[in-house]
Amino acid sequence: MILLDSTLPDMSGSDLCRRLKTRPETRPIPIILLSARFEEVDRLRRSKTGADDYLIKPCSIFELLARVRMQLRRIRPDTAGQTLEFDGIVLDFESHLVYKAGKTISLSPTCLRLLATFLERPGRVWGREDLIKRAWGHDIRVDIRTVDVHIGRLRKAFTSEGVKDPLRTVRGVGYVLV
Repeated sequence: MILLDSTLPDMSGSDLCRRLKTRPETRPIPIILLSARFEEVDRLRRSKTGADDYLIKPCSIFELLARVRMQLRRIRPDTAGQTLEFDGIVLDFESHLVYKAGKTISLSPTCLRLLATFLERPGRVWGREDLIKRAWGHDIRVDIRTVDVHIGRLRKAFTSEGVKDPLRTVRGVGYVLV
């Protein structure tokens, strides 16, 4: 998702938005355009940029978050109000809670994204690079060993509740949910 200000140093946000929406690889990415201009003419002009949503600055952080959530639900409707389950592990996307053996397991947002990745494809071996892309994103530089640290936290969260560790290390490759 891209949160784009209409006022950029080298070009207008509207022009950048139009460029992104014409490229096949960036077209599906939701864009929320922010602008200080609030005249009807400006809003109509912004609608021609291809932005998925438009907000007038300054705006409430609560409205911004609601709009972001709406766009994310639009691109991942399968997660809205649903859960992922495997071998008694339940991840509730709406409440961001994880349950195993009747116990609630508290996880950080990054660990939740890692667990969601494993739950979407149990039995698949995930390499560290793939896990970085899924849990942190494509444009974030994360040390490869950071994955190991978060896997350790995930394991600790499960075992501290007296639950058997559901993850296995595949030496030289990555991790798998079994």
